[in-house]
Amino acid sequence: MTMNKRRNLMKAGVAVGTVGALGILAELGRQPVEQATNPELALADNAGQAGNVGKVSWKNWSESEACRPLALQSPADEAGLVDLMRKSGASVRCVGAGHSFTALVPTEGNIVSLDRLAGIVDHEGVNVRVKAGTRLAQLARELDGLGLALHNQPDIDAQSLAGAISTGTHGTGKELQALHAKVHALRLVKPNGDLLECSATQQPELFHAAQVSLGSLGIISEASLEVMPAYRLQRKVWLKPIEEMLELAPALAEKHRHFEFYYLPFTGFAAAITHDIYVGSDVLRPESGDEAMLHDLRQLRDRIGRFPDLRRWLAKKLIDPAQTEEARDKSWKLLSTSRPTKFNETECHVAQADGIACVREVIQKLERRNDVFFPLEFRYVKADQAWLSPFYQRDSCSIAVHAAAGEAYDYLVSDIAPIFRKYQGRPHWGKMHGHTAADFAGLYPKWKDFLELRQQCDPSGRMLNPHLKRVFGIAT
Repeated sequence: MTMNKRRNLMKAGVAVGTVGALGILAELGRQPVEQATNPELALADNAGQAGNVGKVSWKNWSESEACRPLALQSPADEAGLVDLMRKSGASVRCVGAGHSFTALVPTEGNIVSLDRLAGIVDHEGVNVRVKAGTRLAQLARELDGLGLALHNQPDIDAQSLAGAISTGTHGTGKELQALHAKVHALRLVKPNGDLLECSATQQPELFHAAQVSLGSLGIISEASLEVMPAYRLQRKVWLKPIEEMLELAPALAEKHRHFEFYYLPFTGFAAAITHDIYVGSDVLRPESGDEAMLHDLRQLRDRIGRFPDLRRWLAKKLIDPAQTEEARDKSWKLLSTSRPTKFNETECHVAQADGIACVREVIQKLERRNDVFFPLEFRYVKADQAWLSPFYQRDSCSIAVHAAAGEAYDYLVSDIAPIFRKYQGRPHWGKMHGHTAADFAGLYPKWKDFLELRQQCDPSGRMLNPHLKRVFGIAT
């Protein structure tokens, strides 16, 4: 559906566009992010050099977290990383693309960027060895050149591979696991500079801890993962009233390789998005109207947000429930998107049996706030065995709530976290949450084992920062 057709859905005299939101959700027409230093990281070219100590700054993508580290280091290779860890006595936090909303990176010590450790090292069949700083966008392109592809991708591909697996980053699909679950071996530089390899058969406990470790065990330099032959997908997007969508969601997740829905606050509608294997070679990529539609949702909020009943009535008048969109292309071109509009986010993962009940309560809570306009995202993820994976031994539903950057976002935790706790939700490690070490001890069967192993790997706490100390319940 073109922008002109979308705009034709506007009613005369109404100063906001349609809230059909297929533009927000179709996620079409994106261009993958090139491998490059993220400008949001504010990394000076001479960062880490002798005369630059204390003169660098860092901020994350949404600008919710920032710090002025002692230095920022960017080793050129694995040997440089080992040397850095052996010679530097200060605390260390590793950074990828800065797409986490939690304070995983901020430190008064050293920040280490892996941007120069990028690219596929080698491959054999459907197994590849990849440098840890490789951005997912670059990895997808390089795999495509080899006739390969990731089994699944998150909806943002700017992250580094190490950052994505270390925080449990995932896509959607009832039978599809998060990215870290396809990793079968890791090369890890420990805090003392020792370089070791671990896998499901070689130091298996360390491996299952390191798959999702929040960067607390050392720094991953390379990851070996299972991929698959390149494949194409067909996307379909359509609208349903939210109650119908909630009823249909389990069956749609069962039927389609990928299924998710977005709820559009104060409209009564949700948009279903499915992706399935497509055997044809043709490409269909309708024009994207993501930003325009997000702008429309904001305008509707800004102009009549104080009158929620009128807002719902007007949204229903503007929405054409018969709207649909389709797209066909290579998997990596459809599964991930660019996000020009910055936001802050909370996300939690509950057992699939509780997913619909939980999201229904979250929606009800959200719509008690007239300032909400960002869509809510609901996805499915298959269980895995990584100790701190939010999906550890539990098939899950993922519920993500967003607020525009620059606007109030405290409610993402204060209002929503109690609902997530009620359903034993495990938060996404890179998203804002209100959980504490006491919560995690009850949510993760291997929590105590992880803490003991972390202490063995890093007895002096070099890899910790204030945020991780709170997460792990370590006194400062």
